[in-house]
Amino acid sequence: MSDAIRVGLVGFGYASKTFHAPLIGGTPGVALKAVASSDAEKVHADWPGVKVMSTPGDLLDDPDIDLVVIATPNDTHFPLAKAALEAGLHVICEKPLCFTAEEARELVDLSKKQNKIVGVTYGYAGYQMIQQARQMIADGLLGEIRIVNMQFAHGFHNQAVELQAESTRWRVTPKFAGPSYVLGDLATHPLFIAETMAPQLNIKRLMCSRQSFVPSRAPLEDNAFVLMEYDNGAVGSMWTSAVNSGAMHSQKVRIVGEKASIEWWDEHPNQLSYEVQGEPARILERGMPYLSPNALADDRIGGGHPEGLFEAWANLYRRYAQAIDATDRDDRAFLQDFWYPDVEAGLHGVYWVEQCVKSADAGSQWVDFTLP
Repeated sequence: MSDAIRVGLVGFGYASKTFHAPLIGGTPGVALKAVASSDAEKVHADWPGVKVMSTPGDLLDDPDIDLVVIATPNDTHFPLAKAALEAGLHVICEKPLCFTAEEARELVDLSKKQNKIVGVTYGYAGYQMIQQARQMIADGLLGEIRIVNMQFAHGFHNQAVELQAESTRWRVTPKFAGPSYVLGDLATHPLFIAETMAPQLNIKRLMCSRQSFVPSRAPLEDNAFVLMEYDNGAVGSMWTSAVNSGAMHSQKVRIVGEKASIEWWDEHPNQLSYEVQGEPARILERGMPYLSPNALADDRIGGGHPEGLFEAWANLYRRYAQAIDATDRDDRAFLQDFWYPDVEAGLHGVYWVEQCVKSADAGSQWVDFTLP
């Protein structure tokens, strides 16, 4: 990259302070130039040289910005992303990208019209073992895929913690969170990981049941089950929950093929279980030379040293920067096979949540899954 990508960050809450700002500052070829926040003192305590603007509109009007990162509550994502694209800026947005598939489709079309990328922060997908799983499936080591089992079911909200915690309160308030809680906030993470591992699978239809075990959260769910059928005959299941008492994260993806299975668990993210029928189970470790080149491309500190969520996000930021650079150079050959969580992934997640809610609210009926 000949010139640094100049970034404006909208919002300076937990996600921005903990992830986005440090990652922007630590990604080669990327520079944090401005933050839109009502608390300039808080921003300058960490980033004394950064401009602070009182409104997102002021940031979008800044001619020294190339990329806008949106780290604000869900209800602001669509209008901010749309305004940024219309201003000729690249976008990185927290998920969900928006509330409806119609809005997501509008952002897909606008990003193509403006020739700008939209990255969606499915942060867990940045672990290198996800790329290892993707390559193993592509190489046929599992055979024909039969079953996809996904879950993200923690226990930290088994009581009405939102009565004391502002950071949780907006997540269970429809006006700010949208049409779902755990389906959109949690389940779309393992859904996208599974899609990254096995991109050849396409959901044909699904059925969802959702519950509000903490009654004050209704109509938003804090627990849900989803069954899916894929176009190759495979089946999938998702359990997502914030009331799985005693559990930490419990985010897992297991993909079962005719010959073997793989399983990844975010509480042991540096490992991938590879289980061939009739043979001892293997545990593959990150950073080792037997991994695929695509997996090792995301390696940062070599085998033996543990990597965590911060490194996974950093891998995504590096990929966003590469995608922006290639887009600005109109390098379509590079972008043809280059992977990152893009606007199409955002549309898929929003539509999946929309169809899950539709199914659940119709008495858990099967509904077709045809992307708009």
